[in-house]
Amino acid sequence: MTLTQLEIFSVVAERQGFSTAAAQLKISQSAVSHAIKALEDELGVSLLNRQAGSVELTDIGTCLIERSRMILGLAETMRQEAADARGMKLGTLRIGSFGPTSSIQLLPIILQEYRKLYPNIEVHISEGPDNQVLQWIMDRRVDVGFVTLPEDKFDTYALIEDQMVVLLPEGHPLSLKNTIVLEDLCNEPFILTEAGSGDLVSRLFLAKKLQPNIRYRTSQLMSTFAAVARGDAITIVAESALPNIPLFPYIKKSLHPSIKRNVALAVPDERQSSPATKAFILLAQRILKAKAI
Repeated sequence: MTLTQLEIFSVVAERQGFSTAAAQLKISQSAVSHAIKALEDELGVSLLNRQAGSVELTDIGTCLIERSRMILGLAETMRQEAADARGMKLGTLRIGSFGPTSSIQLLPIILQEYRKLYPNIEVHISEGPDNQVLQWIMDRRVDVGFVTLPEDKFDTYALIEDQMVVLLPEGHPLSLKNTIVLEDLCNEPFILTEAGSGDLVSRLFLAKKLQPNIRYRTSQLMSTFAAVARGDAITIVAESALPNIPLFPYIKKSLHPSIKRNVALAVPDERQSSPATKAFILLAQRILKAKAI
């Protein structure tokens, strides 16, 4: 088998189709089909179930795709270690990012400096909810991802600490209080967002054996802010996820006791991280420490 075959296998699995994989790889669909068939013939197993318009991994394909991505990751690390010896002139960096905290507040200032230092490193950014970023790291679809601590499945590097805050509609009775406890929030219509820190918020209530009155579930923070501003419900979000200039009117209140959230970068195994990945992590820590975000 060849690295090219493994790369094609990985892209077909991710894109769930031969034509879409061919378009991404900029090769013919017949070349994709030939590479997959040659790999299956060599291994003696079917890696993909072909269906009308799409494909999906077989059971053994699901197992081997993880091995394939690991091999491809190690190969990229070897390339970048060689490039590092030449001044990191070539390479690829794949980043997993969640929500406004990383995508809007952190990544832009890190990448601005990273691109100056390493202009020939090709950066790919994938955005999704916290849990999806964790899965991307686990599956090695990204080289490094933003996570919230604690996280014991990966090697992590702390970046910033912020706090969880309550968002209320203007004129809400709770806005008269200086600080708010979780018990105050249980009788109000509540929005639980699947973006950002939804799992953390759920765990906060669960730890105190409280049950919020969840009326809405949203996948986008902008929808959450809009619903709060309309007076539909209240919510808890991470302070760093709030836009610098609010697009909707709402009132922000602190929780008592304060609930901290720690944001970090994570890699599957620091021993296998590429030079481009290590350089990104070191730069991120240096920039954010200096800016004290």
